[in-house]
Amino acid sequence: MENVSRGTYLENPSKEGFSGIKKLELKDYFLTGEDFELYEDSETGVLYTLPQPIETLGKYYESKNYISHTDGKKSIFERFYQIAKAINLNEKLKLIDKISSGKKILDYGCGVGDYLEMMQKNGYKVLGMEPNDSARRIAQTKIGINNVVSTQIEQINDKFDVITLWHVLEHIPNLNEVITHLKNHLNENGTLIIAVPNHESYDANYYGKYWAAYDVPRHLWHFSEKSMRKLFDKFGMKIENVNPMKLDSFYVSLLSEKYKGNKLGFLNAIRIGLKSNKQAKKTGEYSSLIYTIKIKS
Repeated sequence: MENVSRGTYLENPSKEGFSGIKKLELKDYFLTGEDFELYEDSETGVLYTLPQPIETLGKYYESKNYISHTDGKKSIFERFYQIAKAINLNEKLKLIDKISSGKKILDYGCGVGDYLEMMQKNGYKVLGMEPNDSARRIAQTKIGINNVVSTQIEQINDKFDVITLWHVLEHIPNLNEVITHLKNHLNENGTLIIAVPNHESYDANYYGKYWAAYDVPRHLWHFSEKSMRKLFDKFGMKIENVNPMKLDSFYVSLLSEKYKGNKLGFLNAIRIGLKSNKQAKKTGEYSSLIYTIKIKS
């Protein structure tokens, strides 16, 4: 193991001192082929990517194949993603209906807006934040130009009954600052819902450095249930429930097979996805987890 002092997991590692342990060497298999490393925060167990190219991070998203910023349905990955997204949307609606104390929702990192479009159709007052220009324009055509903004959260004056981040928290450079703002923008008894990959899942352990949900450097942070609990405890918040995203194991396995160079790895991806979910029934370690978070009373 190698010790490092190159920043804090809560801020840009180039700005503040940090002491962590090197865990894994990775590549950006999606786009550039560049080398990166994962280090573990000794206090919370959160894994963080080094180096973090904060100033040039945008270039790592500049690909027509970055699916969450498009409505593409051409490739096998796009078709699978769109099918999984449609199924997940219904599950998200059920979850929000069950836990929400009101009808006002902020989706932080709303992508192309399908989730907010569905929530809007079901009587929710919605606001989406999306920094990517092309994704934001698509979202605005679905839910209205004034309902999707590119502004920073601290510039929003409203408070919300529910704030959601669907596979967004792992992308945020200024993690500490954003979590503070998210907490401050919740109404009394409001709920924060966060979905992130789980690097303790069976498929993560099986694929190792090829696990697609590491997705460096776009994913700056990497979480387990244990590290999420420790992280949000620092902000006076408590994880009340954890729910699985069962389809993620299949999609992530399919991409991981591609990164391994297995062009015909579809059947093995299905096998690993099934095995991951089967193991997770006993351990709770699904490929992705949804955390329902409240402010401590």
